[in-house]
Amino acid sequence: MLIPGSDCSGVMAKGRSRCLCLVTMERGAFPRAAGLLADAMTDVPVDNAARGAAPEGLTLAEEEELRAELAKVEEEIGTLRQVLAAKERHCGELKRKLGLTPLDGLKQNLSKSWHDVQVSNAYVKTSEKLGEWNDKVTQSDLYLSASSTLEDWNEKLTQSEAYKKTQETLSQAGQKTSAALSNVGSVISRKLGDMRNSATFKSFEDRVGTIKSRVVGSRENSTDGLHSPSGAGDKPPQDNAPF
Repeated sequence: MLIPGSDCSGVMAKGRSRCLCLVTMERGAFPRAAGLLADAMTDVPVDNAARGAAPEGLTLAEEEELRAELAKVEEEIGTLRQVLAAKERHCGELKRKLGLTPLDGLKQNLSKSWHDVQVSNAYVKTSEKLGEWNDKVTQSDLYLSASSTLEDWNEKLTQSEAYKKTQETLSQAGQKTSAALSNVGSVISRKLGDMRNSATFKSFEDRVGTIKSRVVGSRENSTDGLHSPSGAGDKPPQDNAPF
């Protein structure tokens, strides 16, 4: 507990603050010490030295003005943050009502970012530089010489005997393949026709037709028997009742 007005060694504060000493409180002395501490700590003035010395080149009035401006700017920043939070909530509600998902917002942001990149000065300058380099490369003697050499090689290759023979061989192979496929189709069609005209196939077809006619005839007979039972309407019923 800190007790003011003690004679023991303590820390002397600057200005009008009093000497405070740390002592051990005995039992029963707490109320009196608390009252003394409360009286000592009321209305304690604060010196300018406690805030720290003013920066070099600034007067006390300039420092006070800058501190007031700093407090004002910090207050404006807090207000703007609150306004921004309210605007973001309102924006989220509008997107939710319109059915816009976060993925749509991401796509829109990416498209906008790419558009901003394309219209940026760095992108335009880079595109111009690449165009200039392309023109320089295509107009250079080395590029023209290489292109001419490749064209000569292509012409020589297409006019060579090996190329012509290879092309003829591939053409003949394609023609033979088409003819072979046509022959296979015609052979299959002919084989199917021969099978249908053979005696075995005709005998099998006759048997199938006989079985089908028997099945249809039996179904018709059973249907007629259900609609008209035998002898049901030919003889009148006899009266066998006793006299």
